[in-house]
Amino acid sequence: MTDQPKVVVIGGGTGLPVLLRGLKRHPIDISAIVTVADDGGSSGRLRDSLDIPPPGDVRNVLAALSEVEPLIEQMFQHRFDTENELSGHALGNLIIAAMTSITGDFVHAIQEMSRVLNVNGKVLPSANQSVVLKAEMEDGSIVTGESSIPEAGKRIKRVFIDADSVKPLRETVRAIDEADLIVMGPGSLYTSILPNLLVPGIGEAICRSEAKKLYICNIMTQAGETLDYSASDHVKAIFDHMEVPCIDCVLVNKKQVPEEVKALYREEQAKPVHYDVEKLASMGLEVVAEDILSYENQLVRHNTEKVADMIFSYLKESLEK
Repeated sequence: MTDQPKVVVIGGGTGLPVLLRGLKRHPIDISAIVTVADDGGSSGRLRDSLDIPPPGDVRNVLAALSEVEPLIEQMFQHRFDTENELSGHALGNLIIAAMTSITGDFVHAIQEMSRVLNVNGKVLPSANQSVVLKAEMEDGSIVTGESSIPEAGKRIKRVFIDADSVKPLRETVRAIDEADLIVMGPGSLYTSILPNLLVPGIGEAICRSEAKKLYICNIMTQAGETLDYSASDHVKAIFDHMEVPCIDCVLVNKKQVPEEVKALYREEQAKPVHYDVEKLASMGLEVVAEDILSYENQLVRHNTEKVADMIFSYLKESLEK
């Protein structure tokens, strides 16, 4: 038990671990809710062969929140580059799979790994089972599988899951109910954030929560997911899936992306998200626009420390009101 403010962060992919590395520096009680819809790469292979939830996103979040020697984290994140069946597997994925086999339960495995890695916070899957994500495209076609959706090359109308076969994790719903602040993003809109919200009980808990809800908008659009999307398009997609407004504040980047970096992203059919601040405000949202841009090796990322500091400041302000 802790008397620190409780912050729930929801997402998956590369965006969530980046944010958590900054957040864990602050005096808050973190619960990271992680998608279990991944079906590609090492995670997908283990998911299919062992009939377990995909461990990859969970592994990255455990590493981000861990307080261990850098070499231990490096070992946990090591990915084999061999000519045999180990090729492409991350050691951490194999360890989580082994712990799931030993304990007989994916959530219990995560709890044990959290102790081993001295994790600062709680790591919670949105469900204790794999989720099969599907997308209905604007042309009416249905694409099955999280990794297949961006590759379809079509505009997404909506994503959905077989809700009757998926149950939320009670600990996850409880964390949302007890939260002082709920943070969504950054991360792939349709394949990292929404798969969590679509799990029965998760989206409903977020919508009914009296905690402030902050959405961190992506800096760049994504080919196959959010081509030409503005910031308000991202928010509208979430509202459409939840059927009610469930965001109070949107954090957007106001720093210009360098031209040479934009040129590289154009090759991937991606460009900076247009932050239509007036449209966001007309939707009843508080908009915070700051320089939160970071880029290393020509890759655009959110600045971990700046975003974490802004979240902590927003949390303190909301608790004082």
